[in-house]
Amino acid sequence: MFRSKRSGLVKRLWKLRTPQNEEWSTDESPEELELKSVAQSMLKRLKERQLDVLIQSIEQQGGEATECVLIPKGDLRLGRRSVATHILCCRLWRWPSLSNNTELKRLTCCSTVNDLAYVCCNPYHWSLLMKPDLPIPKGGWIPSERVKLTEHVDRPPDNEIVSTETGMMPTSRREILSDTSLSGKGPHWCSIAYWELRQRVGRLLTVFEPSINIFQLLPRGDGMCLQILQEDCTSESIRRTRDKIGFGIVLSREKDEVWAYNMSKFPIFVNSPTLDIPNSRMLYVYKVMPGYSLKIFDCEHARVMKEIRDPKYFDGPYDPSCIRISFAKGWGPNYSRQFITSCPCWIEVLLNIDR
Repeated sequence: MFRSKRSGLVKRLWKLRTPQNEEWSTDESPEELELKSVAQSMLKRLKERQLDVLIQSIEQQGGEATECVLIPKGDLRLGRRSVATHILCCRLWRWPSLSNNTELKRLTCCSTVNDLAYVCCNPYHWSLLMKPDLPIPKGGWIPSERVKLTEHVDRPPDNEIVSTETGMMPTSRREILSDTSLSGKGPHWCSIAYWELRQRVGRLLTVFEPSINIFQLLPRGDGMCLQILQEDCTSESIRRTRDKIGFGIVLSREKDEVWAYNMSKFPIFVNSPTLDIPNSRMLYVYKVMPGYSLKIFDCEHARVMKEIRDPKYFDGPYDPSCIRISFAKGWGPNYSRQFITSCPCWIEVLLNIDR
């Protein structure tokens, strides 16, 4: 009975694998048969509860929090090549074309970061790592990063944050501090405002936990549910974009860095001060595809950039601790929307780090 159930779970997981392409055949090639043999051999090393967790995670596509699925570290033999266990799992159930050289990022929901003996093979505890590329100015500036982004200007007065290109949308620092002081939880690391076009929707949300989900619809979701904030809308563009938010994003503070992980099925677009080229008026916006993580703020880079900014490039008020993220729709020189205030659904992340 035990073996029968266990065998059934293994077979179910094999059927849940991500197809290589849309014309995926049910006929198994020699390569597919070898992959099946290696995968099933690996899965049979897991306990029944671990198999259940894997099935839950894969069927929910990461939409529901699941435990780590631990397996001893070590490579598996696949033909003439060896493959790491977690790479194989991510290839089977998320990214079929994943190679051994692809860099993955462990998500904050995974607890195996310091585990020397085991690795987590839950594919939804991993993300693809986005490494944006842009020519570095002559002489360089921060050798450790290759960056993109927007014009930057001097820091606003302490009593007000003027955000975005137009300077038309002040978010009061007093509002942020009042929410914080009432919470009784101590200092927050960021506040989040949700916008639809030029209209802010709902109250400012202060964030105390290391990570937060921002989503439209998430099974058993915990975090910032945008659907609760939204009202009836006559704009077709806003309605369509709301539907595309889906599982949304995860924002996480990891030491002196802030990361964004795209859980939705559509790209997100990011504009951040530390993804900027210093002393440039050029606006750059990152397109972050589904399944990818991007480091959207680095405190050390922020300190360096503060020292090397040239006032002659300042075009108006700008907060060096403000990040803007648009769902599904881009803006800037490469898009029809020149300003983020033309994007249907977007958020403003006001960092309370190193102020």
